[in-house]
Amino acid sequence: MFTAADEYGIELSIDERAVERLLSVRPADVEPADRLTFARNVFIPLTTACRYTCTYCTYYDVPGEASLLSPEEVREQCRVGADAGCTEALFTFGDEPDDRYTAVHETLAEWGFDSVHDYLYRACEIALEEGLLPHSNPGDLTEMRFADLREVNASMGVMLETTADVDAHSGGRRKTPGQRLNTIRAAGRQGVPFTTGILVGIGEGWRDRAESLLAIRELHERHGHVQEVIVQNVVPNERSDFAKPDTATMRRVVAMARAALPPEVSVQVPPNLSPAADLVDCGIDDLGGVSPVTDDYINPAYEWPDLDGLRAVADAGGMPLRERLPTYARYLPDDLRPVGVDPAPAPTDRDAWLPPAVRARIADGDVHGRRLRGVARGDGPLAVRSD
Repeated sequence: MFTAADEYGIELSIDERAVERLLSVRPADVEPADRLTFARNVFIPLTTACRYTCTYCTYYDVPGEASLLSPEEVREQCRVGADAGCTEALFTFGDEPDDRYTAVHETLAEWGFDSVHDYLYRACEIALEEGLLPHSNPGDLTEMRFADLREVNASMGVMLETTADVDAHSGGRRKTPGQRLNTIRAAGRQGVPFTTGILVGIGEGWRDRAESLLAIRELHERHGHVQEVIVQNVVPNERSDFAKPDTATMRRVVAMARAALPPEVSVQVPPNLSPAADLVDCGIDDLGGVSPVTDDYINPAYEWPDLDGLRAVADAGGMPLRERLPTYARYLPDDLRPVGVDPAPAPTDRDAWLPPAVRARIADGDVHGRRLRGVARGDGPLAVRSD
């Protein structure tokens, strides 16, 4: 059994036989997907402040240098994204800035916000006003935070990365597996369609990868909320000396993910970081959020492919390419879900996965609402190749 840190109360029963079975999986043991999906987003780095100092991360900035987008900047970026046909506003920042980030806290207070999470709520409202569906990656959250932020988000996410205690997370301000697992559990308890994933190549071993995937599976089986799992390789950068995993490693890990997870949970690889065309036969069915207007601010040296590049990946697997919303189809209301997609069982104590504000945005009669409904139903708006 894998047991996370006691203070988080996470106890996951991962059978050793399941670990051994997963370690034996190879690409030939899984079936390719019948189609490939992606979301078109605008990447909005709300702040680069972070309480953690992971050794492989170039996203965070030290106190005194961290940026904080203004509400006006958020609105302008959302408008640009909506005008470019995006459906998703991807809000990301490091975990809640600690007391060292005095300038960030002072600025938020001047703007009338008690915390960065209160500001994120307003940023999500702005995105909805401008025609985009928010997908937030705000790091570790409590159930109380999820209960608040779910009201303005179409979906949310956080990377588990690994259940292993690795040196990459070392230092006085470190993230732990217990924190991340607790966040994934909290999202499930609050009925949030959720994205998580593992990071490959930060010092974890094969058994760690298997345990991480099985931990995600167990939390999904409890709450039904995990919509996709990202299998992301680490890449060299100015702060990291971790070597990029080779293609053979990624093929095996992706196949393990497909074998470990229920069929309804998508397996995603980032097409700007991974050799996606070499992985389509290993069970991937999604390429994540790709932006036509912004960089990947977490990995700025690695450009996203354009639509033709995504088509090339799909063509390599002989499968059609489809655009999706940040919320996967099974979590959508009956009138938006494509024919043939079974609905996810309603979240505990709720009648729907999507909050009223998000449902209202999709139902709006303006050009943005029509675009969102078209993508939800699979008939627009991008001119992707048909079956």
